[in-house]
Amino acid sequence: MPLPRLLHTADWQIGKPFRWVEDTAKRSRLQQVRIAMIERLSALAQEHRPEVLLVAGDLFDSAAVPTATVLEVLEAIAAVPCPVLVIPGNHDHGGAGGLWRRGDVQREMARRCPDLHLLLERRPVEIGDLVVLPCPLLRQHESDSPTAWLESFDWSQLPADRCRVVLAHGSVQGFGASDADLTAANAGRRSDSNRLRLERLPQEEIDYVALGDWHALHAVSDRCWYSGTPEPDRFPRTADDQRGQVLLVELARGTRPAVTPLPTASLRWHNERISLRSAADLHRLDQWLEHRIGRRVGRDLLRLELEGQLGLADHQRLGERLEELRQALLHLRLRGHCHRRPEADELLALRDCPEGPLIRAVAEQLCQGLEAGDEPGEVERLETALCELHRLTEQERNAQEAPCA
Repeated sequence: MPLPRLLHTADWQIGKPFRWVEDTAKRSRLQQVRIAMIERLSALAQEHRPEVLLVAGDLFDSAAVPTATVLEVLEAIAAVPCPVLVIPGNHDHGGAGGLWRRGDVQREMARRCPDLHLLLERRPVEIGDLVVLPCPLLRQHESDSPTAWLESFDWSQLPADRCRVVLAHGSVQGFGASDADLTAANAGRRSDSNRLRLERLPQEEIDYVALGDWHALHAVSDRCWYSGTPEPDRFPRTADDQRGQVLLVELARGTRPAVTPLPTASLRWHNERISLRSAADLHRLDQWLEHRIGRRVGRDLLRLELEGQLGLADHQRLGERLEELRQALLHLRLRGHCHRRPEADELLALRDCPEGPLIRAVAEQLCQGLEAGDEPGEVERLETALCELHRLTEQERNAQEAPCA
């Protein structure tokens, strides 16, 4: 007999505003790909035939998601070829004022998505060969653990042969996890709200814990996983920061589940730091961009942290390359600074131009200012002035060397 299987996902956060993207068309694309992602989930459900698709909270980003967006989402979910079970998370909590309490959402769910099951009650739900134990957030911030109802639960009332799956949204406290696991999964947490006290639950009674809230893939233990978001929404923090997947989980009562990540992301988010000291470093940057992005247009976001110092001509080439990237990428975020200083041959060219003595005097004065300067704004102005002086000198030289008509 085939093992019962499910698809585990979370943190779609559809309707996320992405306000930090200035271009409105690109911002709209970032929002739209999150809806298009549902079609890929539907295709995976068609291929792998799970008994259920579990969404562990934060399907929507807030209570203010427009009705038109909700309708698009419901239409896409209606095409998923298996039941879809959803719990509210902290962004789309199930209490008063939350999105799931809106009249338009409830009305359209009933009309358009009969196989979408919103689990607002903390009670077992039997579906196929599974028993789902939902732990929804009924407020944005829960002071008590959403899994607290399972601490006094009578497990003997459940069918002995059906796999038990806890569906929850929040930060982990423990479930056979090491201290290192907990530190990694709880990184950046500032309070105890929505804290899951999994260590208080009988591990032998539970076959899988499907978690949401942490947007990167993370195994708390062999039976307890964060699926991460199926469409990334931020730049990776480390090389192990894996986003853009859904989990295919095969279960058997009382045994370790088989968990397989399946890729779902359409956009690629890159994070790179590079030190620029020469034209060779510029070439190295070009090679990295060719390897990671290639000729794709509108499907990549790049956070690029720069440091170092280039000559005036090389820095100009860097600026031209960055402008090309701004056009081709969905978003370019620059951090750090690459300074501009004239190379020896560039200083010589300034000295040997037709207005040599004057240009040389101005260039040397600017260079002395750079050596002594320590205020960022002033350094930036001096570097800009040197670049402009170099540009005008090159322009004049090219004009003189051009053949007469």
